[in-house]
Amino acid sequence: MSPLFITLEGIDGSGKSTQADLLAFALEQAGHTIVRLREPGGTDISEQIRHILLDPQNAAMGITCELLLYEAARAQLVHECIKPALAAGKTVLCDRFYDSTTAYQAYAGGLDRAAVEQANKLAIHGCVPSRTLVFDLPVEVAASRAEARGAKDRMEAKGLAFQARVAAGFRSIAAHEPDRVRLIDADGSVEDVFARVCNALKGLVDLS
Repeated sequence: MSPLFITLEGIDGSGKSTQADLLAFALEQAGHTIVRLREPGGTDISEQIRHILLDPQNAAMGITCELLLYEAARAQLVHECIKPALAAGKTVLCDRFYDSTTAYQAYAGGLDRAAVEQANKLAIHGCVPSRTLVFDLPVEVAASRAEARGAKDRMEAKGLAFQARVAAGFRSIAAHEPDRVRLIDADGSVEDVFARVCNALKGLVDLS
């Protein structure tokens, strides 16, 4: 069975984690050996960087510093986890990857898109997802879901207008890369959304 690299994207509160749980189980039932990862994080080094990035006390962090920290965490995750897993024939399921950086730091944060894409390219070392699922949900609905989880991290605290720019960024990415990226309507029951996930993976893996 060929290894797959599937990434899940979307604004905070869009339901990625719930769908990742369902997808991991379905893939295991289909015979895949799954490696579950998240960004930023997934390794000891990357988790330490995650703490710096998401700590609300680091509100003074500049956007370029933010970009480089995300890329550093990603580079370590690729080196330590993603490339070895794919080489071993495993399927990697990652909650966020470089599309988040493009959406958050370029589209929403205002950094030059070409510069962000070059930074992404350096960090991923050729590891491009087989399929990327973008969960699209109105920002107000996503925000209410995120608030139910408790205190906001540094990125969530940037507000609804910022999240709206992120969501628009994700939609633009999906429109420009339809072969890799699938935009999924995340409004509805967990079961309905997962049915859309399975449909978005057709041609890559059969989960029926």
